Parts: sequence; C-alpha cells; structure tokens
Amino acid sequence: MFKTLRNDIRAVFDRDPAAHSTVEVVFAYPGLHALWGYRLSHWFWMRKMLLIGRLISHIVRNLTGIEIHPGARIGNSFFIDHGMGVVIGETAEIGNNVTLYHGVTLGGVSLEKGKRHPTLEDGVVVGAGAKILGAITIGEASRIGANAVVVKSVPPNSVVVGIPGQVVVRNKPRETAPDLHHDRLPDTISASITYILERLEKVESNLHIHPEEKPVIYKDEPRLERILSSHKPEQGMWHGEDFVI
Repeated sequence: MFKTLRNDIRAVFDRDPAAHSTVEVVFAYPGLHALWGYRLSHWFWMRKMLLIGRLISHIVRNLTGIEIHPGARIGNSFFIDHGMGVVIGETAEIGNNVTLYHGVTLGGVSLEKGKRHPTLEDGVVVGAGAKILGAITIGEASRIGANAVVVKSVPPNSVVVGIPGQVVVRNKPRETAPDLHHDRLPDTISASITYILERLEKVESNLHIHPEEKPVIYKDEPRLERILSSHKPEQGMWHGEDFVI
C-alpha cells in the first residue's frame, strides 16, 4: 500500500513542474486527494460493501470536484492535474502512468449493466475538457487533445483531435511517456481543405478555366467567390479578403 502511495506522489512531481515539496503535494493537490479517496472506496467496493464505497466517493467528490466511481479500475502512477470536473465511470479501466486534465469525462453511452465505459492503456494523456465515451479502448501512449470527443477506439501511439475525434497515427513510436505537449496537435480539417483547394487548382489549370469563365453561380455570389479564391493557409494561417460570417 505504501509503495502505491509513494508512486502516486512521485507521479505528481514527474508531471507537474509547479510541485515544489512533498508536503505541498500531500496537502494541496485535489487530484491526489481524489485518487486516494478512490483507492479507499474501491477497497470497500471490491469487498461488496457497496454503500460505504459510494458514500466515500460522494464525500471526496464534494471535497475535490472530482468524481471517480469506486467500481472503476485504476493502475499505478495515475495523475489528475487541476482536476475540477473530472468524471470517471463505473466500468472505466485506466492503466499505468495515465494523465488526465480538468474537465475530462470517461463516460458510458448505454443502459446495459456490463462494460460501458472506456479503457485507457498505459501512458495515455487526456487533455482538458476531452470526452471519451463508450466501451472503447485508447491505445498505449496516445494523446487526446483538449475538448476532443472520442467515440471510437484509438490505436496505440496516436493523437486524437476534434469533434468527433479524428485519429492521427504517429509515424514514429514515442520514446518516452507521458506526452504532455498539448500544443502539438495536427489540424486535420485545415489539411483536408488545403488538399481539396490544391486539387481544384490543378483541375482548373488542366481544363484551362479562367476566373471569368467560372459558373454563373459564383458570379451571383461574390462573397462565396472571395472565400473560394482565397489563398491556401501559410504556416497554419488562413488569408482572404473576407472571412466574416
């Protein structure tokens, strides 16, 4: 038990540069308090003392703003940063070295009594506000971007962004975990639109279509014409005459 508690404290220092001392971590980190409250409630839950487990979970939720069902299964070195608004459902399974930020939901989408919450494998990092819903699996060493909504399983070593979550598989496996670089998120929508614009330019060029020869619909909608004729993004920035909606 003491080894597990030490690992929980060590996980805070490994993943939060704002942690300065063990005393500070023990007394001023609600994510750690919620985790320890869960470990106690889970002990009662596994011994069929369900009401006691739920009451402990309820008290910890009121104290920390973090709701972890005592039936969930959580591995070693789990870390919740900030934590307010985190919800972890009854049949959720979390591996080792997993990190969650505030506002994360591991939720169910079924009324069935069986497995209905997500499984997070080792080394997964879930950004602030992300929602992972259903009995799906997030593969090892994957990173879920902030506010993403994930409803399908994710292969190992991936990055997920957007609503619904778009999966981008890394071309190289990560050498270290966890991956806390939330600023490195691919823009899948921009990349798709850029590809379409480039293809359109090639088609028009091959057909020798000039601006004055475009279909009448464009001439009747000059604002749409300005948007469609805008340049493709440069270094992630879009430029055009009018993007006001």
